[in-house]
This record gives sequence, C-alpha cells and structure tokens, in this order.
Amino acid sequence: MAERDYYEVLGVPRDASERDLKSAYRKLALQYHPDRNPGDHTAEEKFKEAAQAFAVLGDADKRAAYDRYGHAGVGNGGPQFDPSTFSDFGDLFSGLGDAFGFGDIFGGGRRRGGPRRGSDLRYDLEITFEQAARGHEMQLQIPREETCETCQGSGAAAGTSPESCGQCGGSGQLRYQQGFFTVARPCGNCRGTGRVIASPCGTCRGAGRVTRERKLTVRIPAGVATGQRMRIGGEGEHGTGGGPQGDLYVVFHVAEHEFFQRDGDDLHCEIPLQFTTLALGGTVNVPTLDGTHALDVPEGTQPGARIRVRGKGMPNVSGRGHGDLHVTIAVQVPKKPSRELREALDALRAVLPADTGQARTTDRADEEKPFFERVKDMFG
Repeated sequence: MAERDYYEVLGVPRDASERDLKSAYRKLALQYHPDRNPGDHTAEEKFKEAAQAFAVLGDADKRAAYDRYGHAGVGNGGPQFDPSTFSDFGDLFSGLGDAFGFGDIFGGGRRRGGPRRGSDLRYDLEITFEQAARGHEMQLQIPREETCETCQGSGAAAGTSPESCGQCGGSGQLRYQQGFFTVARPCGNCRGTGRVIASPCGTCRGAGRVTRERKLTVRIPAGVATGQRMRIGGEGEHGTGGGPQGDLYVVFHVAEHEFFQRDGDDLHCEIPLQFTTLALGGTVNVPTLDGTHALDVPEGTQPGARIRVRGKGMPNVSGRGHGDLHVTIAVQVPKKPSRELREALDALRAVLPADTGQARTTDRADEEKPFFERVKDMFG
C-alpha cells in the first residue's frame, strides 16, 4: 500500500515553517498517544505515522531530499524511525506532559523531588482613605506553609531519615516500554519523590511542612490606590528540597471618603457658600488632607464654578509630589429663613433686577435679551 504524503499526514502545506510542523505534530501526538487511547490499534498506527512524518520533515536535510525525490529520497519503504531523532521532544511537549498524564517520553524529563521554590501568596488588605493618604504601618498575620523545624523538612522522625523508594529505585518515576517508546509516569509508591518515610515525624506527620501564621509588619506607602499591590520578597511559602521561599503580594483596597472623591492623585469636593460670598467675593476655609486651606473666592463667582488648589491632592505613591484639589462651588440656600433673614432678602430682592427667564451668556451685549429671543438667535 502506498504511503501517504508526509505533509498530508501532518495536515500542513508544503511551505510550512519549522514552528508550524512542530505545532501540528504535537497536536497529533497528543490526540493519538497510546496512553490516551489504550487498546486502540488505529490510534497507535496514526501516532506512529505522525512520528515518521515529523522525523523526516523536522530534519532540514531529510526534508529537502523528501521534497525532491519523495519517499525514495529518504530510504526504501519510508524512513527508518529512530527515537534519538527526538532529542528535543521534551521541548515540543514542554509543560504538557503532566497535564495529560503521560509524563516524560523517550527517557527525558526532569528529576522529581529536587529543590522547588515556594508558592507566592496574596493578601488583600482593606485600609481607610486617611491611611492611604498619609501612609500607615500595620501588622499582618499571614497563614503559610513553612518547613517543619522538628525534622528540618525531611518528614522523618528524629534519628531516622527517608529511604530510597524500592519500587522506582529513587528516581520518582516508573518507565514502561510501548513499542519503540519509553513512557515515564510518577511512581505511586513514593508519589514521585523517590523517597519513602518509614517513621514519619510526629510534628508534620511526614509532610515536612506545617501551617503557621507569620506576623509581619508592613509599611503602607502614602498615596496607594485600590488595586495596587506591594511585593514583599521571601515572605511567601517555604520551598521544598532546599528551594527558596516564594513572595508575598499585598493587594490594597481603599475605602471611599465621605467628602473627597479621588481621580488618580487629584481630589474633588463640593463647597456650598452663601450667595453674598459668591456675589461679593471673600475668603473661606476649605478642608484638605492636611487641615484647612484659605480659599479666595473671586467676586461674581457662579454656582458650579471650579477652583483648583495646587498640591492639596493625594501624594503620589512613587514620591513625586502631590495631586491637586478641585473645589466645585455650590450656592447655599436656607430652607427655612428666619424673620430677620426674610426681611433682608426682601430688601435685596427689591434692588435686584426681576427674574425674566434669561440665560447666562458670555456676550455682554446679549445679557439683556429675553431667553427665547436668545434661543432664536442660536438657531438662526
């Protein structure tokens, strides 16, 4: 029976790049691997066929001969498959072996039970607006996995030590021969560690690790905002087999303020003022993060006007100065004026122009025009 075209086997065009070839072969190998299709002869044949195709097309010289002469250019009856061709097979399946449960193929893979870095930890910290504005020092209690001090992480009781696993010979893996493939799987007896503990430590019960609460004092930087995080190196969980500790990431959540609204490093607030202050101008004290600030209100200030106070916003978390404070002016209207105030307002109304429904304008020549006449002018 005639052999199929190798490009057809892998499902790639004849001008496919090396990366495309590897990607196509990896998908087929995962799909038809014998471990995932036990007893399926058709899947096994497809797996071998894909391996043969990649053995040729994955080699530049063999691919050139195949492109020129076909199957005849790479040996009688097709290529002679050699597992050594796949010395970089582990790169093809980097990170996928454990996920699909077939471990390392062709005798490759890293030794289990070696030094491993500890896991990183996340701590969500809720703080007040004032603590974020001024900076604050807090003590945290972080639950984490630490090396057992009794057995120093070995998991064995005092006076004893872990022994090499007799089932896997201390390798942590058991290897099976499937045709011309060698498939490695974690040893079930030692759980892939290569060691067994005959007399477990009484403190950690053979785990080599215990859960403890770590008390840690952290300095919250002034100006921090919700969602920002601070990395504290080496305060994560302890590593295993002599590996380094992980890191701790503190994620901040800043409470809302009842008066200020935050926009980056800038702050916004609204100040209600008396009509007389808006009309005649004056100086009023407005609250800031540092106390009060004397704000000059110009004569004739209109409701809704915004006055900027430089440098009175939030501090920049990187230490580059402060944002600004933006004060929006509102008019304060008494809900129930007293008799004296009513008399004063009546006297004021007597000298003010009557309300005519006029809209404010930037053109002083139009200020006296009735509202609807101005609308007519706007629309031609």
